[in-house]
Amino acid sequence: MIGNILITIAFIGAVFSGLMYFLNYRGYQNTLNFARIAFHTMATSTILASVFLLYLILTHQFQYKYVYSYSDTSLPLGLLISTFYAGQEGSFLLWALWMAIIGVILQQYTAVRGDLEPRVMAVYSLVQSFLLLMITPMVKNPFALIYSEPFMATANTINSQLLKLPILADYIFSDKATGQLYVKIDQSLVSALQSAGISLREFIINGRGLNPLLQNFWMQIHPPVLFIGFASMSVPFAFAFAALIKNDYKEWIKQSFPWILFASMVLGLGIMLGGYWAYGVLGWGGYWAWDPVENSSLIPWIVSVAAIHTMLVQKKTANENSIGAFAKTNLVLVILSFVLVLYSTFLTRSGVLGDASVHSFVDPGYFAYLLLLIFMGTFIALGAGLLIYRWKYLQQITPPQNKLLSREFALFTGSVVLGASALVTFLGTSAPILGKSVQVEFYNKMNLPLGIIIGLINGLSLLIKWKETEGKELLRKSTFSLVSSIILTIIMFIAGVKDFNMILFAFASAFAFFVNAEIAYKIIRRNLEKAGAYIAHMGLALLFIGVIASSKYDKSIDVNLVKNEPADVFGYKMIFTGYSPTEDGKYAFKILIEKDGKQYEAAPIMYYSEFNQGIMRNPDIVPFVTKDIYISPLSYDDGTSSSSSEGTTLQIKKGEKVKYGESEIEFVSFNFPQDAMQKMMAGGDFEIGVKLIVRNYGSKYEIEPKYGIRNGERIDEPTRIKDANIQISVQSISANEGAVSLTVGPYSSETKTSEVKREVLAVTASIKPFVGLVWLGTVVIVLGFFIAMVRRTKESRV
Repeated sequence: MIGNILITIAFIGAVFSGLMYFLNYRGYQNTLNFARIAFHTMATSTILASVFLLYLILTHQFQYKYVYSYSDTSLPLGLLISTFYAGQEGSFLLWALWMAIIGVILQQYTAVRGDLEPRVMAVYSLVQSFLLLMITPMVKNPFALIYSEPFMATANTINSQLLKLPILADYIFSDKATGQLYVKIDQSLVSALQSAGISLREFIINGRGLNPLLQNFWMQIHPPVLFIGFASMSVPFAFAFAALIKNDYKEWIKQSFPWILFASMVLGLGIMLGGYWAYGVLGWGGYWAWDPVENSSLIPWIVSVAAIHTMLVQKKTANENSIGAFAKTNLVLVILSFVLVLYSTFLTRSGVLGDASVHSFVDPGYFAYLLLLIFMGTFIALGAGLLIYRWKYLQQITPPQNKLLSREFALFTGSVVLGASALVTFLGTSAPILGKSVQVEFYNKMNLPLGIIIGLINGLSLLIKWKETEGKELLRKSTFSLVSSIILTIIMFIAGVKDFNMILFAFASAFAFFVNAEIAYKIIRRNLEKAGAYIAHMGLALLFIGVIASSKYDKSIDVNLVKNEPADVFGYKMIFTGYSPTEDGKYAFKILIEKDGKQYEAAPIMYYSEFNQGIMRNPDIVPFVTKDIYISPLSYDDGTSSSSSEGTTLQIKKGEKVKYGESEIEFVSFNFPQDAMQKMMAGGDFEIGVKLIVRNYGSKYEIEPKYGIRNGERIDEPTRIKDANIQISVQSISANEGAVSLTVGPYSSETKTSEVKREVLAVTASIKPFVGLVWLGTVVIVLGFFIAMVRRTKESRV
């Protein structure tokens, strides 16, 4: 009840505040104080509602549906706090909380800058109104009691001493498929319990718990940072909208510039923290999988970065007689940045990507789905409508840019390329809505040439002067960077970067790095505050180089490690030495890694999750300065299972042919189901087909033996061809290398179940060269953004 009251007060406060601010802008001077009081009432209520939800979680109040659904008594404090935003309702409340806190700062910021406050805060309050509406008692809120609608609780979360009560006979149900017992909790059961003198809190003694995939240190950091980015992206939108309302475009760039720098910095950091989480926990084997939900956050970030560059041009070219260049472009990009955040929210929260992304929330219900559509549609309509209304005037007052060899044009070109990258990612991400999907290669192929152009423009734009530059001067200024870039590219070529497009990407990234490093070195000695952009660009170049090395030139192979028997993996001796239980009930599988007399130890984790009803796998990483050794567990055989795999082991790459007896075996391709990755990450069963062609005395056989996990164990079934006297099973695959390891033997009509005495741990072992540059680049980018933000904040006071 308390939570619902607080949320309702906050919602009413946001609506009233927005209305009063708008009336104040329209000339009703006496409404300003009402607007401020209402806004601070909203902020206070939102903060109190958040504190109350946290209190419910920390004190294990499982009579609340949200607390029951996402937490339990076994979680450590940090993860218990993170259950605040583990579900849809809590994450909306977290977003609203950041909006409230940022809004208080924004109100103070705008209150001392002319008539900015009523225009900006009216729009900002409207955004907050929609967010709070999503978690009011009318829709879905985190303060709903568990019996507000019939709810099936698992019996193991109920006080076992009370389960035998006669009054429960009609409320206990059994799932015949799993044998799991459930207790139906509704109003009638609660009334019966109360009649027996039993409180609901005594009855429900534990919660369902947190998804094991979310039980990681980075879960405590990644979502809050991402939601700060979402919340802060609404601020530059409010500034742009305020400028359109007044039809005055001279000051909004300067006033909003530090805010869009902050929003981009935090959103970008949140995205990369998610990448680090995926790398270290989910076992993707990488930090970026072009997952639709990942992409949906990336798209507004790219657009906001494009906006920053054209806003810089407008700020630089503005004077007493002109609003500056690219005024229309800036309004469009800033509005798009926020609208795309809403689109990201719609994709994540509406359930439309439920089958396409591991991140997606489940279907929130028709009403919430409709509200999300209205939320997004309202701001698209408002932004587009006002832009169209002002467009003709904006065309008249925006000066043209016709100097091609100028920094203005170079920055605009860079923004266009960034926009193209955002568009490509947008189209691929939205494809599942239309019942289609694109492969990872689509994003890689389409974005690679754009990345090359971005790297080159990044460097060139800083060598070109504002207004106009002579060609000879450009060549002279670029000599150091060009020579350094060529040398570094040659080094990378010798190190193994052979692909032509990757060579170009490496050169462009190196060029961007050296240009920015040369300028930053000169500026930092005079004034650090002016070096922010160059530092951020250096970080981006480092990140690009890290991406080239770690994603394109990594090595990966599936290998069976027999206990205490060394295996040679990419020049390292790996020995599986056994496993031991961890403090939290999981199993750490110890692998000794040796090379050049030095020893390292990896301990990937596997365990059975009651929550997911499947085997969960967490990789382990052995970091080095120049690379990571990444080991992801696949399966474990304790030596008591039977095996049908007997014969010769053959390793074969895609397109190659090998001979076995009188047969020729050709590896054609993998049959990789779209949902295989999601199932692997969710700890479920999965199957990957290996398409082979077997030729024998003029006959041709097309077969597809399977690789994967079935019922928690690795698939070990040979595909038999009687007429060719051959049977083939898949021992391991290396998708990155396009290779498989096959066990090939003579045809046998019966499965030979020989007793296997050895313990075997199957893992995917990978070498990730220079992946550390990705994380270093991210840190440097954030540092650069922060320095630039401090500088632009000071300028906004002038």
